[in-house]
Amino acid sequence: MKRVIFALALVMGLGTTVAFASSFSSPEVTTVTNVNDFTPVEIKDLPKAVQEVLAKSYKDFTVKAAAVEVAEDGTSVYQITLVDTEGEESVVLFNEKGEILE
Repeated sequence: MKRVIFALALVMGLGTTVAFASSFSSPEVTTVTNVNDFTPVEIKDLPKAVQEVLAKSYKDFTVKAAAVEVAEDGTSVYQITLVDTEGEESVVLFNEKGEILE
C-alpha cells in the first residue's frame, strides 16, 4: 500500500513538474544583424565638401579607401579609411556636407 501511494505521489509530482515547466518556455530570440552596405567609390567621386575637409583637416593622412552608403531616405554616409604617418588606420564617417558623423 505504501508503494502504491508513493508511486501515485511520484506520478502526480512529475505531472505537476511538466505542467509547471511548460509555463516557463524560453522567450523567442530574434537576432538582428546590422550590416552596412558601403560601396567603394573613387576619392575623386566624393562630394566636394568631403574632399575639402580631408585636404584641410587630414592633410597628414593618406586616404586608403573610400566608400558610400545610401540610406532609404536618400542621404549618403561616406566612410573614409585613413592611414597616418606611422601606418595606423582609422575610419572617419562623413555626411554629404563634409560633417563628421559619430
